[in-house]
Amino acid sequence: MNKYPEYNPKTIEKKWQDHWDATGCLNALKSHDMPKFFPLIEFPYPSGAGLHVGHPRSNTAMDIISRKRRMEGYNVLFPMGYDAFGLPTENFAIKNNVHPAVVTKTNIDHFRKQLKRLGFSFDYSREIDTTDPKYYKWTQWIFLKLFEHGMVFRDKTLVNYCPSCKVVLSNEDSQGGKCDICHGDVVQLPKDVWYLRITQYADKLLEGLETVDYPENIKQQQINWIGKSTGAFVKFQLNGIDESIEIYTTRPDTLFGVTFMVMAPEHPLIDKYADKISNMDAIVAYREECAKKTEFERTQLVKDKTGLKIEGLSTINPLTGKIVPIFISDYVMMGYGTGAIMAVPAHDQRDWEFAKKFGIEIIEVIKGGDIEKEAYTGDGEMVNSDFLNGYTNKKDSIARVLEEIEKKGFGKPGVQYKMKDWAFNRQRYWGEPIPLIHCPKCGVVAVPYEELPLELPEVEDFRPGTDGKSPLAHIESFVKCTCPKCGGAAERETDTMPQWAGSSWYFLRYCDPHNDNAFADPEELNYWMPVDWYNGGMEHVTRHLLYSRFWHRFLYDIGVVNTPEPYMKRTAQGMILGTDGEKMSKSRGNVINPDDVVDELGADAFRLYEMFMGAFDQAIPWQTDGARGCRRFLDRVWKLMEIMTTDEGVSKDMAFDVHTCIKKVSEDYERMKFNTAIAAMMTLVNQMYSKGHVTRGEVKILLQLLNPVAPHITEEMNELCAFGEALVRSPWPKVDEKALVKDEIEIAIQVNGKVRGKMMVPSTLTRDNAAEYFLANEEALRILGTNSPKKLVYVPGRLLNAVI
Repeated sequence: MNKYPEYNPKTIEKKWQDHWDATGCLNALKSHDMPKFFPLIEFPYPSGAGLHVGHPRSNTAMDIISRKRRMEGYNVLFPMGYDAFGLPTENFAIKNNVHPAVVTKTNIDHFRKQLKRLGFSFDYSREIDTTDPKYYKWTQWIFLKLFEHGMVFRDKTLVNYCPSCKVVLSNEDSQGGKCDICHGDVVQLPKDVWYLRITQYADKLLEGLETVDYPENIKQQQINWIGKSTGAFVKFQLNGIDESIEIYTTRPDTLFGVTFMVMAPEHPLIDKYADKISNMDAIVAYREECAKKTEFERTQLVKDKTGLKIEGLSTINPLTGKIVPIFISDYVMMGYGTGAIMAVPAHDQRDWEFAKKFGIEIIEVIKGGDIEKEAYTGDGEMVNSDFLNGYTNKKDSIARVLEEIEKKGFGKPGVQYKMKDWAFNRQRYWGEPIPLIHCPKCGVVAVPYEELPLELPEVEDFRPGTDGKSPLAHIESFVKCTCPKCGGAAERETDTMPQWAGSSWYFLRYCDPHNDNAFADPEELNYWMPVDWYNGGMEHVTRHLLYSRFWHRFLYDIGVVNTPEPYMKRTAQGMILGTDGEKMSKSRGNVINPDDVVDELGADAFRLYEMFMGAFDQAIPWQTDGARGCRRFLDRVWKLMEIMTTDEGVSKDMAFDVHTCIKKVSEDYERMKFNTAIAAMMTLVNQMYSKGHVTRGEVKILLQLLNPVAPHITEEMNELCAFGEALVRSPWPKVDEKALVKDEIEIAIQVNGKVRGKMMVPSTLTRDNAAEYFLANEEALRILGTNSPKKLVYVPGRLLNAVI
C-alpha cells in the first residue's frame, strides 16, 4: 500500500492560496495572442456583516467555468471589485461615529480575506473599488458625456422620498412603497431631481435583447420593465374652452365607450382653470390626502376607489360629441403617460368599479360579457360604435379608428413606455459628487474634464440635513467655486450620484484598471469586451442589468466602446436559504457564516457542497450535514492514492467509465448542471474502489475534472503524485469517442419471461445472428438448461427470452 500524508485541508488550502498569490498564475495574461474568456460576477457590496454561505454560490459557479477555460487554453480575466458607495455604509458610519471611508476599507479587507479563503481564482491585480477617486473619476467622466449629449436634465416632480434615510429614491429603489435600503415607508414630495434620459434608449434596449444569450425569464423581466405599448394619442376638447386634454390609450377602438375621464390630482390644467371649478376647496383637500400616499399605494389595483368629480370642467368625446365628465383620482399619476386617461367602464375592471361607485354611465362596445356584473375584457364583435360596428378583429378595429382620428385631426398613432427616466441624485454624502456647477449667468455648467475627479471633501459631520439637502450643501469650501465659462462666482451641485452609478460600467474598468488617461485603453477593450458570461442574482435583472446596458449602449453610440451590448450571456443562480427554508437574514437568526464551515470542513468541501446541494437555478435550504457528506467524498478521493498502481494510462476495463465521466462533466459544467457533474465523479470514484486499484492515468483525469470545483486538494494530490505541471494550466481531458462504445454489454437471460441469469455479449450482436450465437455459447446453454428452446427472442442490448 502506498504511503501518503493525511488529508489536512487547513494546511493544504493555505499553501495553495499563498502559491497562487505569489506566482500570479491565475491572473489574466498581458498578451492578446490567446483566445480570451471574460467571465463576470456581480461585484459585492462590502457590508459589515461579511459573506454568508449564499453569497459565494455565483462566485463558485463562475470559478468552475474560469478554471475549466484556463485548462482549455483561454486567456481568462476573472476579476473582483467592490461596489462600495451607498446608504448602508453611511448609515453604519453615522450610527458608530466613524467615517464611511474607514468603514469601507475595513469591510473590503474582511471580504477579500473571506473570498481568498474560498480559493476563488480572481485576478486581484485588477481589483477595483467604486469609492476610489481614481475609479469614480471615470464614473464622473461618463456622466459628463451623458450631460454633453443632452441625456441629463433637471425637473421638478413628485419624488419617492425616504424620511428615515433622508434621500430621494428611484421607482426601482422604492418598489412596494418601501425603501430598498431601510425598508421603511416612502412618501411623495415635490423636488428638483436630476434625471438620465433612459427612456430615449428604450427601443435600443429592447432590440439588444434579440442579440444576447439570456434566459427567457430574464429577457421577459427587462421587456416588462420597459413596458413598451403601441396605441394612440387622442385629444379631448374641453367643453366651452379653447384647449384640449391629450390622453394615451392602447385601445382606441373603444373610444365610443368612453363615458368619463380621470386626471391626476396634480394636473396643471386644474390650477389653470381653477376659477371655473366650483369645488376647488375639495380638490385641494383631496390633493393633500394623495400627497401622503406613495406611488405604489396610489397605483395598486386592489384597493378602494377614491376620487372626486371636477365641477365646472368637462370634455367632449371626439367621436360621439357627447359631454364627458372629468374626475380626479389618486391612481392616475402625472409621471405616467399624459397625466390623464379616458375611461371605458364596460371593458376595464378598474374603470367599471369606479363608474359603479360614482354612478357613471356604462356603454358596451364589445359583445361577449355581462357588463351588469363586471367589465368584459375579452375580444368580440364591435357594437354601439358607428363605423366600427360589425368588426370582430381587434387589430382591424384599431387600424380603422386610427385612420379616422388621423383624418379628423384629433389623434395619431403613438408609443408609450412604462419605464420612466432614471432619477439620478441622492441627498447624501457617501456617493460620487455630481460634476456640475450652477452659475447665475451661464446656467448649469459641466466641471472641466481636466479637473476630474471632483473629490468628496473631508468632513467630520456627514449626517444628512433635515432640510432635505445633501451634507455637501453645508460645506462652503466645497460649494463656492468659479464658473469655468465666465469666471464669475458660482456654486457646485451638492447632490451625489445613486449607488447604481459605479456598477453601471465596472466591467469596462476591469479591462484596464490602472489607466489614468482613459477608463480603458481601446486595444484592451477590443480584446476583452464583450463580457462572455455574466452570472448573478435574479434580483438585479431589472435595475442593474438595465442601467448598465443603457450606459454601455450610450458609450457605444458615442464611439468609445466596441460592442453595443456589454454581456453576451447572462445566467442566474437560485438563492441559498437558511436551514429553516427562509431567506437568510440577521433578524431571523438563520445566517450561516462560510468561515465556520471552512474551519470545520475546508474550502473545497464548502465549494463542492454549494454546487452539489441541488439544481443551480433553484432556491435550496442549507444543510451542514450535506457539506459534511461532501467532505467524506474528498476523503475518499484523497485515499485513492493508497490503491494507485504505477500504470500511466487508462485501463481497458475502466476506459468506458472514465470517458463517460469526462463527457458528462464537460457538458454539465457548461450547462451549469454542477450537481449532476459532481454525481458523475462520485460514481467514477465508487467504480475505482469497486475495482480495488486505479492507475495513475485514471487518478490524473479525475483530478483534472474535479479541479475546478475543489482546486486545493486536487493540486496537492497532483503534486504528491508527481503528475507534472500544475493543474491550473494542464490541458482539459479529451473524450475518446471510441471508448464510449463498449465491446461487451451485460444482458438478462429469461426463460418464458422469467429472469434466470445475466451474461456478457458482444455489443455488436444483432437479432439476425443472435440464435446462432446463443445456441453455440456454453454460458447461455448453462443458464437455459437442458430443454431445447422453441423460440429465441433477442432485444439488442437488453435481454434474451427463450420460449420453452
